[in-house]
Amino acid sequence: MTENKKHILDFTVRQNLRLGTNYALLKLMPTGGQLPPCEPGQFAQVLVPNSKNTFLRRPISICNIDPNENLLWLLVRRAGEGTAALCDLHEGETLNVMLPLGHGFTLHRDGTTLLVGGGVGVAPLLMLGKVLKEQGMQPEFLLGARTENDLLMLDKFNELGPVHITTDDGSAGVHGVVTRHPVLTGGNMAHIACCGPMPMMRAVAALARQQGIDCEVSLENLMACGMGACLCCVEDTADAGNVCVCTEGPVFNINRLKWQI
Repeated sequence: MTENKKHILDFTVRQNLRLGTNYALLKLMPTGGQLPPCEPGQFAQVLVPNSKNTFLRRPISICNIDPNENLLWLLVRRAGEGTAALCDLHEGETLNVMLPLGHGFTLHRDGTTLLVGGGVGVAPLLMLGKVLKEQGMQPEFLLGARTENDLLMLDKFNELGPVHITTDDGSAGVHGVVTRHPVLTGGNMAHIACCGPMPMMRAVAALARQQGIDCEVSLENLMACGMGACLCCVEDTADAGNVCVCTEGPVFNINRLKWQI
């Protein structure tokens, strides 16, 4: 895993696509020069503009890098005042972003990788699937949501590989959570990459361990600085004790996590 140089850059909002009622896909262009190299699973710390009450940057997974258009994609879920301000940005507005941060997913070249995402956790899986396909691999996706209307960017995922779906209310795909989908128990995957709500990741990790499948998860611990200085995001690991998720992760092999042992 390479250590990418970190940058603090101003970006111009080129497009704000509203996805349902609670999500926005921001497509951002750096105001000068090219986007820095980024790896699937890394994240950015975004400064919320024009907010008197939001002082800390918001950590947002890097959803995609479009080298042809020189665009950074960030998928934002409206959860509080800070993310609401980001979701309401208009084209032409400026956003200050620090990136790329953390360490991302392992790019396996042996066997099928199943990419499992829930809610806004699908964001980093789009770039991961894209890179795997560019390297000649065939990614496969398992995406979960509360309802059919909460499934995000399905057209983009379908361009990359087979997509399996679950919804809590049964409005699309298999009725229930992602761990009820047979692809997790009857599939032929060699690796699993997972991002989403903690209960979902714990359940997926438990199934992976039972079946002896290599599995990585992207943790969403509270990150205030993104640089390992504030110690807000510490996770107790089996091999190294307490580590900062923002610098050691956010992606971890489940064998390192004490909650999975």
